[in-house]
Amino acid sequence: MTKAEIVAEISNKTGIEKVDVQETVEAFFNVVKSAMINGENVYVRGFGSFLVTRRAEKTARNISKNTTIIIPEHFVPTLKPAKIFIEKVKNGNKQKAKVV
Repeated sequence: MTKAEIVAEISNKTGIEKVDVQETVEAFFNVVKSAMINGENVYVRGFGSFLVTRRAEKTARNISKNTTIIIPEHFVPTLKPAKIFIEKVKNGNKQKAKVV
């Protein structure tokens, strides 16, 4: 599902104009991105947590050049889904498998 499809779905379900929904969705993503760039985690109850995860420094190998390089410590954005969300996805896929 694309962002445009999400906007259309929300617009259809709520009756709010697509332009307004688009601005709201963009604002949500911008808030999440800004918070994570500043090292803050974002928690959305029932959906999951957007976490800033630390990756330790490590040594890697370039096999084609037969050299080693050091990858410095860095941070990556991750999503940890809520338990209830995980269960709904698991059960939803089981129901679809039975129907087919």
